[in-house]
Amino acid sequence: MKKLLALAFALVAATGFAAEYPDISIADLKTAIAEKKVVVIDVNGAASYTAGHVPGAVDFASKGADLASVLPADKGALVVAYCGGPSCSAYKKAANKAAELGYTNVKHLSAGISGWKKAGETLEK
Repeated sequence: MKKLLALAFALVAATGFAAEYPDISIADLKTAIAEKKVVVIDVNGAASYTAGHVPGAVDFASKGADLASVLPADKGALVVAYCGGPSCSAYKKAANKAAELGYTNVKHLSAGISGWKKAGETLEK
């Protein structure tokens, strides 16, 4: 029984870690935005999105159910999701959705909107 529980725990832990996404820096995201080589997804909610978001970001609150319509045909394209900041995990909703749709280059801006603002970056409204 102990071995079965240990195996179950290992599988659950492995599954949890498999859903993690690599981080992207603010500088690298700015470059990708400038080169028009990224779809950025804001997972902070409609009110926060309206108040200000990363330039070009898509509002997950309004597009989540139809995310495929705003993602490129190329499943290898860069997709970046973000939420409030380093301690926020809401970004996973969008990252997981993109991965479920077959996108293989999904990243996380762990700095989030708070880090973007702190870095003095421009917000789009």
